[in-house]
Amino acid sequence: MSKRRSRRPGGAWLSLVLLFIIACAAGWYLLRPVSHRPSPAPSAALAQATPASLPTPSPALSSTPSATPTASATPTMNPTGPKLALIIDDCGQWVDIEQGYIALPIPITLSVLPYVHASALISREAHEAGKGVMLHLPMEPLSEIYPGPGEVKTSMSDAQVAAQVRDDLAQIPFVEGVNNHEGSKASADPRVMRDVMQVLVQHGNLFFIDSRTNAASVGEQEAHDAGIPTASRDVFLDNRADVSYTEGQLREAAALAVRTGSAIAIGHPRATTLAAVRAMIPQLEAQGITFVLAGSLTK
Repeated sequence: MSKRRSRRPGGAWLSLVLLFIIACAAGWYLLRPVSHRPSPAPSAALAQATPASLPTPSPALSSTPSATPTASATPTMNPTGPKLALIIDDCGQWVDIEQGYIALPIPITLSVLPYVHASALISREAHEAGKGVMLHLPMEPLSEIYPGPGEVKTSMSDAQVAAQVRDDLAQIPFVEGVNNHEGSKASADPRVMRDVMQVLVQHGNLFFIDSRTNAASVGEQEAHDAGIPTASRDVFLDNRADVSYTEGQLREAAALAVRTGSAIAIGHPRATTLAAVRAMIPQLEAQGITFVLAGSLTK
């Protein structure tokens, strides 16, 4: 009787191993992570920036538009077209807003008060940015409101007026010109204004712009008689702290520049005024207005 040969189990185990491998491969294929196209590498500037180094808006300007200019940083000047000079008075006190004006892509003039905490800083930064720098000379008003340290008063002698003006000028680095702060009383006094102009003549190469805080002011006339380049303010931009109002005043100043060839407008370090100027730059340039430094409109 022949013995029946027993089947070896090796073939079955091999089949099971192959089936297990195939199942694992299929599972990996179905459950593998979907590949994505890699994102572009960040620019070198952003890659190196840390949260502390990235710019943040100033609290004083958080409600105003971005400081990124919408107009060309180097506008083309039309030598025969209408020109508009913007003067920002009362500078040296609200640094964040004043630096916002300095950052604008247009010529602009900052008139800086003496004896305030940031007089030298703002004067230097404005000068380094190619902006105009003026002394905002405190002068006695008809009201008895104190205009601030460095005040020129009608009760002063000629020598006292001259000494005060010299001291005030010394407070403002890179000073190029002067306009009056307040001064509705002093600016209407011919003697006082002659004393002021004599100092400007001695200082050399300074101009004078009459802020016209009093219709009876003799500042422009006395400057002209002394041979000092001079002009006067045409429009106040911000008697109200309101963006729409200031935009309207800018349009009025531009319209005057179109009619007469030039205009001088005075504003202040207010967030609303800065926002209005930023917004109106491209519109006014599109109308052919060229922004200039205030000193360029004196004669």
